[in-house]
Amino acid sequence: KQPAGGYDSTPIPPCPSGYTLKITIHGAEHLPMADISSFSSDPYVLAELNSATPTRHKEDPPLRFRTPTVRNSTDPQWNETWIVANVPSTGFRLKFRIYDEDHSNHDDRLGNVKIYVDSLSDSWPGIHKSRNEIKIRSGSKRAYAMRIMAACMHKAKHVRGFLIVSVDLLGRTGDDGQSGRMYTVGPCRWIRHYDPMLGRITNTVEDEADEPQPSGTSSKKKKKVKQYNFQANEIQLPGPVPAELYHRFVEFKPWVKRMFTSTGLEGLILSKALHHQHARVYNFDKQTVFGYFPDSDGRTSRELTRQFLELVHWDKGGKIFTYVLTLDALWRFTETGKEFGIDLLSKHTMHSDVAIYIAYSGEFFIRRRRRRGGSIPSEVPTEINAGPTPQAYNNTTSSTHTPAPIEDYELIIDNDSGTYRPNGSLLSILKTYLERSLPGLTVTTLDCNSQKEKMNKLKNEQREKKKHEGGEVVYLQRRPTSSVSSSDEEDLDRVERGRKKEEGGRFAVTQAVRDQGVKAKEKVGRWK
Repeated sequence: KQPAGGYDSTPIPPCPSGYTLKITIHGAEHLPMADISSFSSDPYVLAELNSATPTRHKEDPPLRFRTPTVRNSTDPQWNETWIVANVPSTGFRLKFRIYDEDHSNHDDRLGNVKIYVDSLSDSWPGIHKSRNEIKIRSGSKRAYAMRIMAACMHKAKHVRGFLIVSVDLLGRTGDDGQSGRMYTVGPCRWIRHYDPMLGRITNTVEDEADEPQPSGTSSKKKKKVKQYNFQANEIQLPGPVPAELYHRFVEFKPWVKRMFTSTGLEGLILSKALHHQHARVYNFDKQTVFGYFPDSDGRTSRELTRQFLELVHWDKGGKIFTYVLTLDALWRFTETGKEFGIDLLSKHTMHSDVAIYIAYSGEFFIRRRRRRGGSIPSEVPTEINAGPTPQAYNNTTSSTHTPAPIEDYELIIDNDSGTYRPNGSLLSILKTYLERSLPGLTVTTLDCNSQKEKMNKLKNEQREKKKHEGGEVVYLQRRPTSSVSSSDEEDLDRVERGRKKEEGGRFAVTQAVRDQGVKAKEKVGRWK
């Protein structure tokens, strides 16, 4: 008997098509001061949209949207738009949570704003730059105490803040096959996270590989440890995700359900730990890069395809990525491989933020397409930057790689996920959706069950390519902004020695990585 979970054929409860709304978060005024050193804040807004539209299951996640962070401001201007389809005629509930970003600690809540609309019609006038008072009951008492002090010292004129929001009616939603289900239309956005907590990426190389050796010195010197940032990516693809793509976590162990539903002491601990790990991987800080295509509004373009290829570094380095596609068309992925050790359970659980239901999950990689004669088109490669650059914002790129045409690349994607075990027969639907979302890119799908041998063969070729082009990379969890200590170098040497003992060129998670994971957990406990 198969464990419960996996593909769920529950249909969407039929409802009439609703309206398409454009929600604009313009800015805020007189926010409290969460940073005592600068008498300022780093504010962002997390918006959530709810309605009376029934869902397939009560665990289906609500629609959410996050603005970029504005640094050192109590009067931020975002001017971010969020377009949502199928908002019902019975109205909606919008909740805005304003936070101060603090990557070294928890984010402080600065207050809430709620907007309720009882009904929608073709003649609904909309909401135009409404100044909504921020409710401070749930806000940080420390931040508001600083605001009051600033007002007493005549450094601030007002204590209460306001959020400026508009909601425009764009018209009725057309026939989209979603039976009235709400979803994000656009605009298409991408976010690149650089996470020094989980992803201190180290690359061990011989000294002589980087610089010439003086005469008379030994060729067997201690290896250097180079430190880079781990990269996690999010792309808001144009909605909707096909209704057929709907999967639940698989209860392959008794404790799995408790973890996903946060029931019992064990479930609460595991769920909290994985939520924390997701927050560290998809960490927002000063290095986080936002970009978007303001004219997309649900329309696909080759620029989105090009940006996706930039995020995965085209076909360089033999990279393999783990991905999760959410029900609201948010595509999350990071590079992974046998050498990548997630301390807690499944990588897909971390990517989904312990979501009970998702659209699809698995792994993918990019490779150059072969011409009929078996040759690969030529290109002019240059070095790809390892970290973000100030120009990497709003549809600009952080790579100096000179690529070949988009048509010369192929996305090979599978359903290799033990957490959700996506149905292989739905790969054709996923393929059609991705080809529509990423025009110009060839998409090839592989079923991890019926095409297991072919899938493993292609992935092994990628790993061999990574060994040849990119060197062997070791992933360890570390404290943010920390340096590489001598004990860390010893751990890396142990991992490296363990790798060399593996057969067939496979990258296995060695006991050294597990030991380092235990150390990281102990450090996390102390940081809390």
